[in-house]
Amino acid sequence: MKLAILAIGAHPDDVELGCGATIAKEISLGKKVGILDLTKGELGTRGSAEIREEEAKNGAKILGVAIRENLDFADGFFVNDEKHQLEVIKIIRKYKPEIVLCNAIDDRHIDHSKGSKLVSDACFLSGLVKVETELDGVKQEAWRPKFVYHYIQWKNLEPNFVVDVSGFIDKKMEAVKAYGSQFYDPNSTEPSSPISSKNFLDSVLYRAQDLGRLVGVEYAEGFNTERYVAVKSFDNLV
Repeated sequence: MKLAILAIGAHPDDVELGCGATIAKEISLGKKVGILDLTKGELGTRGSAEIREEEAKNGAKILGVAIRENLDFADGFFVNDEKHQLEVIKIIRKYKPEIVLCNAIDDRHIDHSKGSKLVSDACFLSGLVKVETELDGVKQEAWRPKFVYHYIQWKNLEPNFVVDVSGFIDKKMEAVKAYGSQFYDPNSTEPSSPISSKNFLDSVLYRAQDLGRLVGVEYAEGFNTERYVAVKSFDNLV
């Protein structure tokens, strides 16, 4: 299966939080989109790897993605080395996405910036014919995504561009709330965490509202890019 977009996150729920509305919009336009989680989020303060696996399945179903896979890297301890890069390369070559969306370039959680750099490096290396990989005993062909974009997470990074996601924010919030173990629940008896407060859940919505306000639409999601983003004419700008 060839994907138009592969969204990658260090933990289950990263993708939903960072670019869930963008994914929902692209799927509505007929694009095939997949999600790759690097870890199972087993070090999270709340929930468990098993619970988060089920929540990830629900989140994927809500968004309508074509596939969701997990590389089962060690939460908190994976590194950007050859071993981990090759595993990401195998997935990139398997699905041949035109666009890869990945973690924030800088963030509170150390896995986010690590995951961002790991995926970016893997996207480049995946295009080198002398980097050899096999999947299920079959040699893979080189493939380099055309674009690598980084969604924004905890920190309020200044985006290089934003996507108008008006009409898709409800789908994003539904997918985020599929992770009931992680986010605000007044009846939960689990320990509190930085992302379990009502303030955090509210911030997901008001960030989209604020980015939308700045560009004259209802809601938007922001991204950072590793190179210039071009448009064919001014008519392409919102």
